[in-house]
This record gives sequence, C-alpha cells and structure tokens, in this order.
Amino acid sequence: MADWNPAQYLKFADERTRPARDLLAQVPLKEAKLVYDLGCGPGNSTALLVEAFSQARIVGIDNSPEMLAKARKTLPQVEFALADLAQWQVPAEANVLFSNATFQWVPWHLKVLQRLLTVLKTGGVLAVQMPDNLGEPSHVAMIGAGQDAPYADKLQAASGARDVLPAPAAYYAALKPLCTRLDIWHTIYNHPLMGVAGIIEWLKGTGLRPFLDPLSAEEQADYLARYEAALTKAYPVQADGMVLLRFPRLFIVAVK
Repeated sequence: MADWNPAQYLKFADERTRPARDLLAQVPLKEAKLVYDLGCGPGNSTALLVEAFSQARIVGIDNSPEMLAKARKTLPQVEFALADLAQWQVPAEANVLFSNATFQWVPWHLKVLQRLLTVLKTGGVLAVQMPDNLGEPSHVAMIGAGQDAPYADKLQAASGARDVLPAPAAYYAALKPLCTRLDIWHTIYNHPLMGVAGIIEWLKGTGLRPFLDPLSAEEQADYLARYEAALTKAYPVQADGMVLLRFPRLFIVAVK
C-alpha cells in the first residue's frame, strides 16, 4: 500500500481520537516513567499521553514515515521512531504500552500482544483499541463494490489486509494467564457524517486504502461510484441530511 496520508486521516481527528480518550480513561496508572504509543500515527493519541503522563518519557512508534513526520511537527518535544510492531521489542523499563486503532493491521496480532505482555514489567499496562467493523455495511460493501469490476483481480488481496478480530473469549484465554487483571469490552460509536460522501471521506484515510491504492485514477473513480451506490442503500439519510456511521470498537486493558 501507499504510505498513509496524515491530512486525510485527520479530517476526522476528533472522532478518531475519541476512542483513545475512552481507552486512556481506563488505564489505572496515574504516574509512569516510560510510555509508548504503538501505532502513533500523526500524534493525535500521543498528545493525550503527553497530557496524562506529564512527567514521563513518551515515545511514539509507527511504520509510516509520513505519519511520523506529521507527529514530529505537531509534538516536537516527543520522541518518535520508525518500527514494525510485528518485530518491535519492548524495553524492559516500559510502564505503559498504549495503542489506538493499530493492531488490526498487524498480522497475527494476538500473538504479538502476547509477546508484548510477556515482556512488560510487573505493574505495567497494555491498553489497546481496535476497530471491530469488518461486518458493518461500510466494509462489506468495499468487497462487493469491486467483485464484478474489470479490475477485480487487482483487489484480490485487499479484503485480507485486515484480519477479522477474534472473539473476546479468545483474547481472554490468550492474555489472562499473562496478567493480573484483564478488561475487555466493546463500544459502538454512531458518528453523524454528512451523507455517504462523509463515510467515504472517513474511510479513504483507513479502510479504503487497500482497495484504492492498486487502482488507476479512472478505476478508482469507477470503484468509488459503485461503493457510494451500495452505501446509499445501507445508510439512510436523517432529517438533517446526516447519516449515522455505526462503528464498533474492541478495547483491551491488561495489567501485568
């Protein structure tokens, strides 16, 4: 895939940061020396950690140079590093591993979470939030929109860019033996957006990327027209012209 576009991602900065706020509110530590933001993106979640742990060393980790450049510009006082979370190693002194909407993109992420939690120091916290929306019309339609298109072969890998999240019981079975406390919950957000065009703009910054990146400009236009038609059927317009994007997210807070 092409690199992430920070400007596109931040068009919905408030909505994207809201789950990070909700996740951070459940982190039981009030003080920490070393905090990592895993998959920090353009730094919107990192800014919350800077505010919450003002005395801590904060480090943002991401695999996108474009996102890291934006984060460094926004938060010049914070350390940022380029790394692949599938191989990244936890420093022994880390107190908090925080991740907002990242691990759904990491292959075999449950194994990675087990590895991170195993190495995390006693009393440390692993706090993770992931979209759990592959069954929503917004994402089902992504696959359907390109199935009978002349460029369908280019999209064969797109549907596998993200794994379907395991059930909460699978996370519990894998992580609970490694920690003293484990909380797992879902929250469903209903984001009012300006018509189905708003949904498309939202998803251009995330879920649509694997479907759009392989296509030419002409093919992208055709694909988006097909996708918009499918969304129009699935998301009725409210009296004020808005549509509600139903967005389930999975939250995990593990205390070592």
